[in-house]
Parts: sequence; structure tokens; C-alpha cells
Amino acid sequence: MDLGLERLRAALAELGHPERRFAAVQVAGTNGKGSICVLLHAALQAAGHRCGLYTSPHLVSWCERIQLGAGPIAPAHLRHLLTALQPLACRHDLTPFELVTAAAFVAFAEAGLEIVVLEVGLGGRLDATTVHPDRRVLGFASIGLDHAEFLGDSEAAIAAEKAGVLHGAAAAVSGPQRPDVAAVLAQRAQLQGCPLHWVKPLEQQGQELVAGRLRWRHGLPGDMQRTNAAVALEMLQVLRRQGWHLPDGAISAGFAAARWPGRRQRARWGQLPLLLDGAHNLPAAQALRAELDGGGRGKPAPPQLWVLGMLANKQGPEMVHALLAPADRCWLVPVPGHACWSAAELRSACPERASALLAAASLEEGLAAASTAWKAVSGAPPVVVAGSLYLLGSLLAAGTLDLVPGAGESEDGMSGLER
Repeated sequence: MDLGLERLRAALAELGHPERRFAAVQVAGTNGKGSICVLLHAALQAAGHRCGLYTSPHLVSWCERIQLGAGPIAPAHLRHLLTALQPLACRHDLTPFELVTAAAFVAFAEAGLEIVVLEVGLGGRLDATTVHPDRRVLGFASIGLDHAEFLGDSEAAIAAEKAGVLHGAAAAVSGPQRPDVAAVLAQRAQLQGCPLHWVKPLEQQGQELVAGRLRWRHGLPGDMQRTNAAVALEMLQVLRRQGWHLPDGAISAGFAAARWPGRRQRARWGQLPLLLDGAHNLPAAQALRAELDGGGRGKPAPPQLWVLGMLANKQGPEMVHALLAPADRCWLVPVPGHACWSAAELRSACPERASALLAAASLEEGLAAASTAWKAVSGAPPVVVAGSLYLLGSLLAAGTLDLVPGAGESEDGMSGLER
């Protein structure tokens, strides 16, 4: 990890500036920015624009990060680009993320795209996506504590890094933020001369989201999507005011068609029903728990079974407290290829939850143990697999899941990963 813009700028200059051949919108934040991006991309597609999408991290394949129109870049195409760019990457000492970003910009330019949706990888001020010179609209998802080792140890400090995407030639949109975060965004926007539009969560009526004359059955599950959709909608309205063709019908159709695997996604592992959600940091864990509790409405949630894998650089004990209710049980599993919290470490850090924190040597062993416990409880809710997108990626890549059609899947039950 080596944040900065100059290396990639120099490399892109040597390539003849492919990033100057298409416009862009950019989304920063801690949680929800990927959802906002897929909503934007889906609406732009539905409106007939030649558009692309750049997101991170991936779940199963690096190709997921670069969408050319309706589908991901072909593996052979990405392999060719990365191979061809290796000498350039060595000359400019590009990081892996900068190399993939350069490959994405070349792919977008060669495909003749009009506009691309860019998800910030980390922070904003020094993120590789910020080298793009023509970012028309900037969006902010919910900002909270994550990657403190790189961005700062307070929400205000992290917000300052993410506010670094602001510039005077764009307009910006944000949903509700904590007061200290909102103050930073407002101050930085004023200094940059960048109009900042604040939006409220959209109204929900039954299974539909409603915004004025627009209404659609939302393709992305979870209460937080009311805010993410509000940010995406206002960003599209700004683009429309800038002259982009974006009919209401295309926006609502795109939002209804949007899918984002691994976020509140339902699946089955054999006969065991699962709910998959990355929930890879404390704010995401708090949001997931609120969803399970029904947002504080109605009856308390029944005891929940969990299979968790959490990276060592995350707030493991705090996430355990946020996720687990007193009657819940959890199997801690390793995240393949990554240092992570062990059950022993979390039992020591969370003694009041020690009896609920069980160890499993692998994800498969944790699922098997959870399956046995689930069968013993009549009417138990689906087992939640959470704590890391890398954990979900390894589970999806194993090919042992049956994905349940619904939010997060297409009508034929296939996720974007399978396509």
C-alpha cells in the first residue's frame, strides 16, 4: 500500500492519457459506495449510454472489477492488458491497484465508452481513481471508521481524506452523515467551490422505493439502500441537468435491475439457509445487526447463528459486540490467505461472549457445525456468514452454494459472478 497520484499520472501520460477519452462519476465513502455505483451504472445502461463500472474489491474474479457495458471484462482481455502494461508498471513503480486502474482506463477508452462509474478504493484524496480529470459528479456513501492505519484514527480525519475527491468543476451529493463528518464535507466543498447536495433516505412503500413520480421494486436488499438509492438518484439528476439523457423510466428500470452479490444475499449450503453479507467493518456490522433486529421495530430477533471470519486489521472485539446478541452463537473461521482474528483472541477480548465464540478450523467446518445447530432449533432464521468480503468470495468460489433468486440475483437465479 503506497497511496499517491503522481506515479499513475505519469504512467497514463506515457499511454497517451486514455482517461481523457471518457467522462466519469466517482463515489467515495466507507459503506455503501459499491451499491451506489451499481445503481448508477444500471441506470446509465438502461438509458442507452455506453458506460463502464470500476469497483473493488472483487469476490471471486478480478474481472468483476471492470465492467464494460453489461458484463465484466473477459479474462483473456484483462490478462492481455496486465501483461502488456507490466513494463510500464515497473518503470513507474505502480502498486497492484494502480496497475489494475491503468488497465481499466485503457479498457474503457478502447471500448469507446462515454461515461464510467468509479468506486474509490481507499480514502479519496490519494486514491488512484482520483487521477481522472473529468469527474462530473461526486457521491459520498456513509463514512465511518475503517482503514484507520492509512486514513486517520477519527471519523473527521477519515472524512477529510475522502473529501479530497472534491473539486470545483463538479457537483457532489451525500446522504446523512454524522455531525463531525458532515461538517468536514461541507467545509471542504465550500473551499473547493463544489456545490454539495444533501439527500434524505427515500420513502419505502411495501417492496417499492418511491421518489416523487418514480417508484420501483428495489433490486438491492437492506434498509441502508434507501439512502444509497437517494444518493444515486440525485447524482443522476445532476447529470441530467448537465445535459445527459436520463429519462425517469430508465432510472427506475435500472434501479430495479441492479444487483450487488455478497450484500444481504440469500443462499443455501446443502439444506442450510444462509444470509451472506460482507459486514467487514464496525459500521457495516452495526447496520447488519439493525437489519436483523428489524430496525428497532416489532419483536426482538430470535437467537441467531453466525459463521464469521474477520481480518486481523479490523475492530474484531467491537464487531463481535455489534453483531452478537446475548443468545447468539458464532463459529469463528479463518479467512483464506489473510491474517484474521481467532476464536481464542476474541474470547480473551470479549469474556462476556466467550461461551458463544466457537472455533472452526475452516469455513466448511464452521458451516457444518452451524448446520447441525440450526437443525436442532425449530424455525431458526438463516445462518449469517459475515465479517469479510474475502470470506464470502472464497465461499462463492467453492461452488457449493445454491443462490436463492431474489434481491441480489437475476430472475433466473444467476448472480453477476456466475455470468
